[in-house]
Amino acid sequence: MFFNLSRGSGVLLLVIMAAIAGFLAYRSALALGKNEGNFLTTFEWTPDAAKPVFGVAVLTFGTLVSALIAMLIAVPVAVGIALFISHYAPRRIAQPFAYLVDLLAAVPSIVYGLWGVLFLVPHMDGLTSWMDQYLGWTYVFDQSSTGVAPRNLFTVGILLAIMVLPIITAVTREVFRQVPRMHEEAALALGATRWEMIRTAVLPFGRPGIISASMLGLGRALGETIAVATVLSTNSELTLHLLDPGGGTFAENIALKFNEAQPLGRDALMASGLVLFVITLLVNGAARMIIARRKEYSGAAA
Repeated sequence: MFFNLSRGSGVLLLVIMAAIAGFLAYRSALALGKNEGNFLTTFEWTPDAAKPVFGVAVLTFGTLVSALIAMLIAVPVAVGIALFISHYAPRRIAQPFAYLVDLLAAVPSIVYGLWGVLFLVPHMDGLTSWMDQYLGWTYVFDQSSTGVAPRNLFTVGILLAIMVLPIITAVTREVFRQVPRMHEEAALALGATRWEMIRTAVLPFGRPGIISASMLGLGRALGETIAVATVLSTNSELTLHLLDPGGGTFAENIALKFNEAQPLGRDALMASGLVLFVITLLVNGAARMIIARRKEYSGAAA
């Protein structure tokens, strides 16, 4: 009975995923047949106009860039916090610290969004000015719009990094705790320092777990709506100046425009949701391939 229930649950999950994909594909086909522009390369989003023109170029760029910034900031910090809790901090400090990290994961998105617009955005002026002064030569961090509140993709990336940090930290911490004690003691017995023990025994064992935790965080970063909509100043312009206002993400665009959209506009939003669905599947598939190539670390005792 347990085997049949487990197998049925797995089949049900596949059916649900197929149903979601089929529904999005059907609604997308209705919209794409009436689109006067190229769906993948058009910047404009006016599906309810007399001449419907809409595309996901700006949304794709904004979603991927903000998620990339978030992961570049969050993953190293999360791994460091997890190592501190599991291998450095005394127990009387590690337990309250771990509880605090788990508590941050339960904070609603709207709270992060309000904190971002009321505190983070006003305090980003100094950082963006410094980056413009010393890193402006990279073009990416060149701030061409001065005197404007930094409601841009870079600020969104920092906010998303704070949001996904507890998730990555919590999973990574539990993975590090599963490292066989014998491996750690063997490394220390051979004369390794604590950092050398972590580098040779803990990190190799926990690498698949770190990747899995990062993919969980990336999934939230890709699909975040309210916090991004609260902080980001959206427009239909695609700019590589990450410190300038503008851009947008799939989830934020759907959340802001769904209620006011006409039938064709809602179908267009479904089409953008299908693109986000495909991106998420590709990211998770890539993560599974990476983990599968490193199965030698999954047992670590061999």
